[in-house]
Amino acid sequence: MRYEEPVFRPPSEAKSLILQVTIGCSYNRCTFCGMYKTKRFRIRPIEEVLEEIDWASREYPFVRRAFLADGDPLCLPEDHMLKILEALYRAFPCLERVSTYATPQNILEKSNEELKRIREAGLQLLYIGVESGSDKVLKMVKKGVTHSQIVEALNRAKEAGFTLSTTFVLGLGERDLWLEHAKESARIVNETAPHYTAALTLMLIPKTVLHFQAKKGMFKIPTYRGIMKEMLAFVEDINVETVFRSNHVSNLVPIKATLPRDKERLINELVGYILEAPEEPLPSTWLGPV
Repeated sequence: MRYEEPVFRPPSEAKSLILQVTIGCSYNRCTFCGMYKTKRFRIRPIEEVLEEIDWASREYPFVRRAFLADGDPLCLPEDHMLKILEALYRAFPCLERVSTYATPQNILEKSNEELKRIREAGLQLLYIGVESGSDKVLKMVKKGVTHSQIVEALNRAKEAGFTLSTTFVLGLGERDLWLEHAKESARIVNETAPHYTAALTLMLIPKTVLHFQAKKGMFKIPTYRGIMKEMLAFVEDINVETVFRSNHVSNLVPIKATLPRDKERLINELVGYILEAPEEPLPSTWLGPV
């Protein structure tokens, strides 16, 4: 496999075959994200991808899961994606699932019919970085979409049959917009009922715009207690069924629950964490060198 580093994948794809079908991210303008800043976005030639599938089928014939990288392969033209999916299922008889990262923009750019055809061809799970439900926060971090556009994208993907795994970033609303950030994010969950909902905690990545803004005092770094209060406000407002996780390496405490079934237990846990959390900013070491 000819990877162009760095290559990222969700924790749950640790045992998957990683197939790099695009390089970088087609949008790549979010102020907090440093994942693909060293790459120029491009679509890999289909011949290269098919050659790698053929090679992998000989080296790893019992692959059960495949993950399409890099940042948002759903931006691929429909025929390109269909050729890749067809080749994967033909090459790996034991293949059970193909998944990928996707953005709301990727989904909105495709028609309902295109989405259904791609789903029927075997792309099953979409990992979507929602980040926030607040239009103010989304604009501040240059996400490129609004609350209503995110809701439309998620609902269209669900209607096409995709399983959705969504992520939100605690702390992205800094100290001024934290409550709106939490409540509007919960509203997106309620309006779309994603199968999986994850809350990550903001990490300020060197050389990103947000890192620079924090260094200059233009972004007020949240406190430990503030992050836990934000999590509580987020969880309190979720009223639809979703598997909830906050167990990423960035998170202050590991949390697993199914909402709303486990809401009372989770709220009690979070109140305890809030009482114990110090009212001081997240580690200054996260700022690192400029």
